[in-house]
Amino acid sequence: MSVVHSNEARNRVLAASHAPRQEKTVPRAGLRKRIGSVGALYAHALLIEHEAVARYREFALNMSEHGNDELAALFQQLAEFEAEHAFHLAKKTAGMSLPNLAGGEHAWLDQDAPVPEAHAFVYRMLTPRMALEIALCAEERAKAFFDGVLDESSDAGIRELALNMARDEEAHVAWVREALGHVPQPYAPSEDFPGDPTIPQQV
Repeated sequence: MSVVHSNEARNRVLAASHAPRQEKTVPRAGLRKRIGSVGALYAHALLIEHEAVARYREFALNMSEHGNDELAALFQQLAEFEAEHAFHLAKKTAGMSLPNLAGGEHAWLDQDAPVPEAHAFVYRMLTPRMALEIALCAEERAKAFFDGVLDESSDAGIRELALNMARDEEAHVAWVREALGHVPQPYAPSEDFPGDPTIPQQV
């Protein structure tokens, strides 16, 4: 695979994941109407946590299959953290009436519609850095969502809950960002260092 093809593949994976790195915020219009109760906020939080658990477990399995045991262990640890958080949220909402939400709203992959081919392509081309970039974008979107609720809501109970959830997501962002700092940057050819197009480069 040439340098150009490697970079193109990386861009296609990130596009297929629907999680571009620069997208750190979510549309805030209508959050006050959509999150009109503590129950509604809990429903979103549970959806976010369940999605994170599923994706971190998939990433852990993928990294393990490719011999990256260190990163597989990190993703598995993050999955366990998220699962524990989801468990505590479920306990707090026991007996509470929660709205049914569309699963795609907080999806890490296939946000618009489930496309098996795109999903399979992501995992076929996934590199350690891509996995961490997708995770970081998802955690940042989750934090931005709770920040948006905090900004727009006038309900004290909703605001307090949103603040706590935003802080939790901030911790998740920090974990993933720290891990990303230990992964080499993708190869970027230049005039001085064009690279050998016959040798696959790290993406």
